[in-house]
Amino acid sequence: MDISLFDYRLPEKSIAQKPASPRDSARMLVLQKGSPRLHDANIFDLPEFLQKGDVLVFNKSRVIPARLYGIKETGGKVEVLLLQKISVNTWEVLLGGKRIHVNTCVRFGRGLTGCVIKKKTDGTARVKFSIGGKKFIKMLSSVGHTPIPPYIKTPARASQYQTIYADPRKPGSAAAPTAGLHFTKRLFTALRRKGIQVEFVTLHVGLGTFAPVKTRDIKQHKIHPEFIEVEAKTRERLYQAKKEGRRIIAVGTTTVRTLESVFVARRPRKFLNIRAWVHPFFYPGYHFRAVDGMLTNFHLPKSTLFMLVSAFAGRKRMLAAYRHAIRSKYRFYSFGDAMLLL
Repeated sequence: MDISLFDYRLPEKSIAQKPASPRDSARMLVLQKGSPRLHDANIFDLPEFLQKGDVLVFNKSRVIPARLYGIKETGGKVEVLLLQKISVNTWEVLLGGKRIHVNTCVRFGRGLTGCVIKKKTDGTARVKFSIGGKKFIKMLSSVGHTPIPPYIKTPARASQYQTIYADPRKPGSAAAPTAGLHFTKRLFTALRRKGIQVEFVTLHVGLGTFAPVKTRDIKQHKIHPEFIEVEAKTRERLYQAKKEGRRIIAVGTTTVRTLESVFVARRPRKFLNIRAWVHPFFYPGYHFRAVDGMLTNFHLPKSTLFMLVSAFAGRKRMLAAYRHAIRSKYRFYSFGDAMLLL
């Protein structure tokens, strides 16, 4: 399947440079199965498109100050983007800088140092830091920087790149699950009044979410693993909802990938907590088993995320919807507007 099938032209002016304020005032383009109509709405209209008993599932992973700037012991600047925690004080990272080899050590300030212990062919590396565990996460608040995407040129506060429900006990994302940025306390109140069931899972956003596809044939692309956590009680409630014919609607593609990775068609003898590395890759031809709908932002051309929504709603229909969104001046990417696919 050629990658050009998932390309589209996006004017630079369509890339959102700041989030909507209030968050739930962002626009929402609605696509419903069986209907050719595109409906222009706003996020605060979401309850109107849902049914009592629907289950809305969120990714509660918390974005960490994952971007670090340091100096090599031999001189020279280094930029490190934390991707995934491997052990107590070892992280998988992206490295920026010249002549960074295995055994290169970097000073980041406040006594924090890190040494490159492995470099991989996919462009990632492993760095062992002098501090680990909760102390390391706490130190990031003073030495790290919020990993705002490079296409956002205007200054942004760290709080603007964090969902209001991000769990302080679940730090680990190198990018925000951006569909969740639209939610406010008043929207949650409206959803509960409508009788919408709310559930949470965890996927720590890493390279699997935002790495570009570099192969012409998309089937040759290898998704980078990301870590998920789903509690047994959550799995059981989702299974019961599915059994009762209620819709499961994922907020964000990270939630889609989590749910599709843990869904079981038959009730197991016992539901267990899941903590695992997953690397699901969805493109047209995939049959979704867990998810009946999704709320998602507008994605980069030729990205795995655009391929995912194309698998769910149809490639030609998604391209047509994106053309409508561009003509209608929807705002794209992390701080942009959203689509509701039902």
